Amino acid sequence: MGLSIYEHHDVDVLSVVSTSTGTAEIGLEAYHVGVFQGGNSDSDEHKDNDVESIEEEQFRVQPKWRKFLSHVGPGALVAIGFLDPSNIETDMQAGAEFKYELLWVVLVGLIFALLIQTLATNLGVKTGKHLAELCREEYPRCVTIFLWITAELAVICDDIPQVLGTAFAFNILFKIPVWAGVILTVLSTIVFLGVQRFGARKLELIIAAFMFTMAACFFGELTYLRPSAKQVIKGMFVPSLQGKDAAANAIALFGSIITPYNLFLHSALVLSRKTPRSVKSINAACRYFLIDCSLAFVVAFLINVAVVVVAGTVCNANNLSPADLNTCSDLTLQSTPLLLRNVLGRSSSVVYAVALLASGQSTTISCTFSGQVIMQGFLDTKMKSWARNIITRLIAIAPSLIASVVSGPSGAAKLIILSSMLLSFELPFAIIPLLRFGNSSKKVGPLKESIYTVALAWTISSAIIAINAYFIVWAYMDWLIHNSLPKYANAIVSVAFFAVMAAYVVAILYLTFRKDRVVTYVFSAPSAPPETDGAEEAGAGQRLAAADQPAPFREEDMAEASSM
Repeated sequence: MGLSIYEHHDVDVLSVVSTSTGTAEIGLEAYHVGVFQGGNSDSDEHKDNDVESIEEEQFRVQPKWRKFLSHVGPGALVAIGFLDPSNIETDMQAGAEFKYELLWVVLVGLIFALLIQTLATNLGVKTGKHLAELCREEYPRCVTIFLWITAELAVICDDIPQVLGTAFAFNILFKIPVWAGVILTVLSTIVFLGVQRFGARKLELIIAAFMFTMAACFFGELTYLRPSAKQVIKGMFVPSLQGKDAAANAIALFGSIITPYNLFLHSALVLSRKTPRSVKSINAACRYFLIDCSLAFVVAFLINVAVVVVAGTVCNANNLSPADLNTCSDLTLQSTPLLLRNVLGRSSSVVYAVALLASGQSTTISCTFSGQVIMQGFLDTKMKSWARNIITRLIAIAPSLIASVVSGPSGAAKLIILSSMLLSFELPFAIIPLLRFGNSSKKVGPLKESIYTVALAWTISSAIIAINAYFIVWAYMDWLIHNSLPKYANAIVSVAFFAVMAAYVVAILYLTFRKDRVVTYVFSAPSAPPETDGAEEAGAGQRLAAADQPAPFREEDMAEASSM
């Protein structure tokens, strides 16, 4: 072991680090109590007060409302993902086909999303690193590459609905074919990404405005329709999967609500807020981010419920005309103005198209940020946001263009549902590392999550994984029974399918039961002061021991400070 003693911004810090492994193991922040060097007692000066750092003091004296406002923003950027075209599409189809039966899926999904996203923010605040960075440090290179690929696929799967949603908006506004709108999404994305030059905080405010634009459309219709409160409450609190394909729609709903890339994004967004390193400040920051996330998620939940209820009420009415009944039987983003015509009248198409365009473009921004975080974290590589977004968009355009050309709007709508289902299957490869790291002493030290929180998160996650596996096997067996392929072809496909499923299960088990090996938490504990005969030194040592425990921090910060 070697002693690294440095002074940073008038704050003296004594750090004991491991020189043999290169990994910081023990760090002691001794604020304003002097520097201990080679037993030179003449230079050991201890002060009676100011044991907290300057940053900690500034954070402490701020009013609580000001502290909270400084943490507002990341929740809105993540919550906009719950209002993207894929969510609207799955919400509408769930309501049109099953009325209020699947409202409980929306409730459970948003509660679980709040729990998981809170764990993601806590991980970022406590470690000073986001989830992708921690994965790169912890797992072997091959596993890291695998997780990176699954995360990138999640971004692409989530970008497909944005492409189709924007294409539908162009179709409604300018009466151009959906396939032409798909091609135009490349240009619209480049234009909209230009707002990044105005800064992240302004982007967060713009995205929040988009959320309320979408809310106004459906809440206005909801007040006009006045659905049965009893039936809505029953659908929200009494689980049911009675209708045909209800399980598939439930999985699609869940996949559209809880997106894997949001876990990487949220754990990175909180790093933009500078949090002092004491345990007290860390806990305070976690609380403020929880409030921010809760408020944004409540709004997103109410909007999702409004979409399901509006679709369920309109499409299950007894006085539907044959034309409207036909539209509801195959409800897509293109035909959604039908649901809003009672309040908006003839302008429903234009207002809805603008809101849909805003939703798709704002979600594109969060996808771009997520992609940058994922690439930087897993590969330690950076790419220009415009270049990265164009590459992602071009990949997403391929299946979108094929579906819209071959099957038209109906095929595009089915592709949105399929992409949401794929997101649900990719969820374990983001959520399992998050749960492992959040409860790992090697990652967060004594700042581990509550055992009850961890148990609840693992229980729900396990249930989701089991349901996903059951559904995909059931869907494959149903296809196998009804397809017309030769027996040898079915045998080959079956071998390939079950090999992939076996690899899927093995990967999940590996991530679940593998023990963490890399220590990224810098354990900090008070150290005994040097032996002296003076009462002043002894008193200073006692005050140091009573100070707030320093929290984990980035090794880069330690290296930067030690080089000064």
